[in-house]
Amino acid sequence: MKVLVTGASGLLGRAVATAVLGAGHQVRTFQRRASGVMGVEDARGSVTEAADVRAALVGIDAVVHLAAKVSLAGDPAEFAAVNVGGTRRLLRAAREAGASGFVFVSSPSVAHAGSSIVGDDALPADPLRARGEYARTKAKAEAYALAADGHGFAVTAIRPHLVWGPGDTQLVGRIVDRARAGRLPLLDHGSALIDSIYVDNAASGIAAALERAEAVHGNAYVLTNGEPRPVAELLAGICRAAGVPVPRRNVPAGLARVAGSLIETAWRIRPGLDEPPMTRFLAEQLSTAHWFDQRRSRRDLQWTPAVSLDEGFRRLAASYGR
Repeated sequence: MKVLVTGASGLLGRAVATAVLGAGHQVRTFQRRASGVMGVEDARGSVTEAADVRAALVGIDAVVHLAAKVSLAGDPAEFAAVNVGGTRRLLRAAREAGASGFVFVSSPSVAHAGSSIVGDDALPADPLRARGEYARTKAKAEAYALAADGHGFAVTAIRPHLVWGPGDTQLVGRIVDRARAGRLPLLDHGSALIDSIYVDNAASGIAAALERAEAVHGNAYVLTNGEPRPVAELLAGICRAAGVPVPRRNVPAGLARVAGSLIETAWRIRPGLDEPPMTRFLAEQLSTAHWFDQRRSRRDLQWTPAVSLDEGFRRLAASYGR
């Protein structure tokens, strides 16, 4: 099978392309710069350009779609163009090109409305209640993707939760930078219990969804390591691996949410050079429980994570030369 993997220049995209290649498939990657994955065919372009998308899909049997705009802040029109418009364009072109499978890589944030998630399965994506432009547009895109599922075109949505690992510039990079600068507070002492997933596990789960397309299509699945930890413990593990100070300063979650809302408003008027130091969505993520029932995901995908969180921390520390 020849598989197109979009967004393969990112941490998870590279890992997915490698996993699909390791399963014996031919892989073409599609993103704006070289993927850096050995053994794949790189196609460069943007999901916002119809001609680029059509060219990337020539001869493709299945698609794993990861390309997205991922940020805490930004122009809503850009989020919509990439995350919603890009997904719809890719779905339409994939069907026209004769592809038979499509794995949409989503996020549990599409069903997070600000309150705790305690042992739930994959709740319905809800763009009206999702927090922030990223989550809202991913929720819309997931809905379009699953609506396209049908005879001869199997669509599955996979929601890996808080992916991290060596080389991660999103979660790990931001945590390390903020901890080093003393700008990483604990909200309500970091007591909220949250799930995460090591990158290799997320990649193998997504690859499993591709292999199991005929059995699992039409469904959404959350993927985690199945090892929920308090926020403070997860942050401390990452900080110790990187050799930066573990966060100690506590901020009440209610205060952080108010501050996040104010900062978001100010950022829309006068955007900074970097991402805002706090948003309401980030405050909610750091102060509410979100851990998930993994029984259906593991049963249907016939998948289990191979790398424990503690082993992941050891691998992360090794990547920092520790």
